[in-house]
Amino acid sequence: MESESTILALSALAQRTRLDTFRLLVRHEPDGLPAGEIARQLDVPQNTMSAHLGILSRAGLVKSERQSRSIIYRADLDRLRALTLFLVKDCCAGKPELCAPLVAELTPCC
Repeated sequence: MESESTILALSALAQRTRLDTFRLLVRHEPDGLPAGEIARQLDVPQNTMSAHLGILSRAGLVKSERQSRSIIYRADLDRLRALTLFLVKDCCAGKPELCAPLVAELTPCC
């Protein structure tokens, strides 16, 4: 992960509705939610939610998939993992053992 993509992801999450949307999608992994249901649960107009989902999608934080007449959105947990690892990569003032449990938990096993 690079600085620019990290900035894009963090700026996408630096707005309440988008942060709430991403957290809602994380709670509904792996099934995801249709855009209309996300809007309903967060009490946001559907056209506004569409704009927020577009920003999250361009930041690589959500993925979408058409299922019949609905578009199902899912949080991209691999992207979240990469973002978190990027943020803590050089942590702990030269004492990586302090962050080792966090990094180990975030690093894919395979």
